[in-house]
Amino acid sequence: MKRKDDDVASLKKEDQKRKEKRKEKSRKNRKWIIEIFFMAFLISFVFSFVSETFIPNLPVIFGILLIALFIALGIVFDMIGVAVTASDEKPFHSMSSRKVKGANIAVLLKKNADKVGSFCNDVIGDICGVVSGSTGALIASSCATTFGFNPFFTSLFVTGLIAAITIGGKAIGKGVALNQSDMILYRVAKFLSIFYHPKR
Repeated sequence: MKRKDDDVASLKKEDQKRKEKRKEKSRKNRKWIIEIFFMAFLISFVFSFVSETFIPNLPVIFGILLIALFIALGIVFDMIGVAVTASDEKPFHSMSSRKVKGANIAVLLKKNADKVGSFCNDVIGDICGVVSGSTGALIASSCATTFGFNPFFTSLFVTGLIAAITIGGKAIGKGVALNQSDMILYRVAKFLSIFYHPKR
């Protein structure tokens, strides 16, 4: 009977541990959601401000270059998010023990792969998509006015072209990120090591 009571007590103890872990995880998730909300708002505000303020006063060619920059940013960050999620953590532990520059940051990024992926793919990727679309609308309007094009069809063409380049670019980028995930993670970590030095 005592053995049975001990077993029941042990089960209750394990359940309690799991409950505490879930509470802690839920608390961290709520904090991350709040942080990501304000981060997304701030970045979106800055990007939109740049596009809305400068695009109307720029020649069409510079507006197109700005759209290309937003699209490229979205593709690059999408690749980083995929690479961090798909990479293997083990080689970086070995590199970190040998004090290879950036290896400890790579481990940190990998341990927080869900947050890194959310920031890169959802925050930066989606914001770049929205901003490049709104910037494209301004460019379409400018082209229609400057060259006498039909505003409706010009807008459709520019929007479709931006969407096609973005989707195609991300599809190619994902393939590269999956095939070279460890190397991409290492390069990103090495770059970040210039500005960030986590405690060992």
